[in-house]
Amino acid sequence: MRAWGRAPAVVVAVGLLMGAAACVAPADDAADGGTGARSASQSTPADPAADPVNACQEPVPGFGVTVDADGEPLPPRPTDADDPTAEDEDDSDRDGDPRAILGPSTAVVDQTVTPVADDPAPALPVTVESCDGETVVVDDASRILAVDLYGTLAEIVFSLGLGDHVVGRDASTGFPQAAALPLVTPGGHDLNAEAILDLDPTVVLTDASVGPPEVQQQLRDAGIPVIFFDDARDLDRIPSQIRAVAGALGVPDEGERLVERTSGEIADALALAPAGADPLRIAFLYTRGGMVQLLAGPGSGADAMIRAIGAVDVGTDIGLDRPFTQITSEALIEAAPDVIIMMTKGLESIGGVDGMLRLPGVAQTPAGEKLRVVDMADSVLLSFGPRSGRTIEALAHAVYQP
Repeated sequence: MRAWGRAPAVVVAVGLLMGAAACVAPADDAADGGTGARSASQSTPADPAADPVNACQEPVPGFGVTVDADGEPLPPRPTDADDPTAEDEDDSDRDGDPRAILGPSTAVVDQTVTPVADDPAPALPVTVESCDGETVVVDDASRILAVDLYGTLAEIVFSLGLGDHVVGRDASTGFPQAAALPLVTPGGHDLNAEAILDLDPTVVLTDASVGPPEVQQQLRDAGIPVIFFDDARDLDRIPSQIRAVAGALGVPDEGERLVERTSGEIADALALAPAGADPLRIAFLYTRGGMVQLLAGPGSGADAMIRAIGAVDVGTDIGLDRPFTQITSEALIEAAPDVIIMMTKGLESIGGVDGMLRLPGVAQTPAGEKLRVVDMADSVLLSFGPRSGRTIEALAHAVYQP
């Protein structure tokens, strides 16, 4: 298996943060009740002549909210104008000057995953072209392990309605339905081969954000189908990622339903961004215990979330050319962010808002002067999964209407 990956700076930087932030939930039993028995899921025979599923599908431009898998326009979503019973939303707060807001706020997201189906029957076997160049055949989806740095793959599997067949989790998969599953990435992005083999998975979904590759190859050598998916994370890639996972597990129809729902929620959330010629300047700071202070830039994922709420990502604006960059206090002051976004665990690790103000240069920025820091749960902000619409909405409210 050839090593496959991209943007190692993202993996290293975010891996340090998410690994340190992971809270290991106790798990008395595996998903099958701890018996070790493999529960057979009913499946519908797939068409043997069907084209292989591509795990590295091309992203859909425009946040993937306007077209389906064939590029055809999605039907328009209902609006309040179509519903005479809808109550008018009070936009008065949104029309105010967000730069006048004082103090910190938290973007609160409902982390529950809502499936589009109830334990759908996969149409198997399925042939999958893995992102590492291997051809993989999936003929059993009764015991699924979905692991990546961001928790995206498991979120998709649960959202498809296959959560009852998931047997373990990564450190970033902490939503309520998965929290009690056995942890297989105790270091955040390092896979534990022994723990995985003990779970007896029938298929492993992963990407290059976790490893090392030797462990993933060890799983293949043990006869387990291992599929690599795209490890890049941004809004444009959400529909293609959902379709790839759904196709690999033999539930493409549920994948299309999930794409339509997710795209609609993202479209609704994007509409919350205020229109105006003077958008907020927002910085995403990555910290951990005062030992690391990085500014996010292009390709970090944070830049996409900042743009999604109608703001300017200062890291990109000042010319950073990497996802995360160590910057000087002078550079941060010159960047002049109006708001600073941080992950909740990162903010806690430096002593909260008071600790943030002690970081070099922060107190001298407009955000520091007005204590404008917005924090969000570590496992949500950069996951770019089916809950992304909720994430954008929560972030927009925390920034513009705290």
